[in-house]
Amino acid sequence: MKKILWVYCGLLLLIVSCSNKGDGNPPPTPPATYKPPVVSSTFAKGADISWVTQMESAGVKFYDKSGNQQDLFGLMKSLGFNSIRLRAWVNPADGWCNTADLVAKALRAKAAGMKIMIDFHYSDSWADPGKQPKPAAWAALDFATLTTTLHDYTVGVMNTLKTNGITPDWVQVGNETNDGMLWEDGRASKNMSNFAALIKAGYSAVKSVSSTTKVIVHISNGYDNSLFRWMFDGLKASGAQWDIIGMSLYPSTDNWTTLNSQCLANINDMVARYSTPCMVVEAGMAETSAATSRNFLADIITKVNGVSNGNGLGVFYWEPEAYNWQGYGLGAFDDTGKPTAALDAFGNQ
Repeated sequence: MKKILWVYCGLLLLIVSCSNKGDGNPPPTPPATYKPPVVSSTFAKGADISWVTQMESAGVKFYDKSGNQQDLFGLMKSLGFNSIRLRAWVNPADGWCNTADLVAKALRAKAAGMKIMIDFHYSDSWADPGKQPKPAAWAALDFATLTTTLHDYTVGVMNTLKTNGITPDWVQVGNETNDGMLWEDGRASKNMSNFAALIKAGYSAVKSVSSTTKVIVHISNGYDNSLFRWMFDGLKASGAQWDIIGMSLYPSTDNWTTLNSQCLANINDMVARYSTPCMVVEAGMAETSAATSRNFLADIITKVNGVSNGNGLGVFYWEPEAYNWQGYGLGAFDDTGKPTAALDAFGNQ
């Protein structure tokens, strides 16, 4: 009987031992917590959210990752953003992005503790590489009057901001001015000196109200060094001034590593060639490719932050809050109004 009992006990111990070992595989490792790039304390982690008031008026709402409704400015702050970019249109037909709307958004950005960039399009609507239409009220002006009008309008907007307690950290004089602005008078490929005169008028206007505000000249395709050399060689030869060179960067999911490297090389060349710091003032990728977009953003943020002597000043995402909105697909909020993983690249350590 004892022998049988010993055998039974031995078998029981063997079974218990085997059950403790499981299938021999180690327990699964929990996924690593994502860590955003470490940047300098002065680095601008920004977003252009100029659509916000128009979206809100249409009933659009914004939510944090847990699904709690949030004010967009506070939400962006909680996601790690420290800067907001806002476009200015002269006399838009529907009122959005006019001076009153601009001030309303700038006040909200200031209240959220954000730095502010103003993006003058010098148009009643969109100005970009393919179109730079004059405001309707400026269309018939001769060039001398056009230049004065641009100056006075810029001073007026800056003074209105100042009256409301807002001093922009940065101001763009023109938006994606690859071939100048206020066509045809200011088309750079036809008359670089005219374009330079407009830049000088905008620069002096900004500085007359706020000497500390940095003035940006902005063109797209930040990877295209030949375009940037042509533009800034021409402006320099014509006596234009600027404080910062601004770039746009919208790569695809397939070419972002190449374009990021080319953009960094271009930034380094701009710094060396013109002794001018640089900033990516627009960036974006398809909302449906959030993981790839996060990789793209983390990489370009790291690259720009790493430019020597602090000459890479920041990266701004263009309209991340846009979801189900006017067919724009490069936002960084999902279809339920929550931020995607792409914006984790702007987070704080």
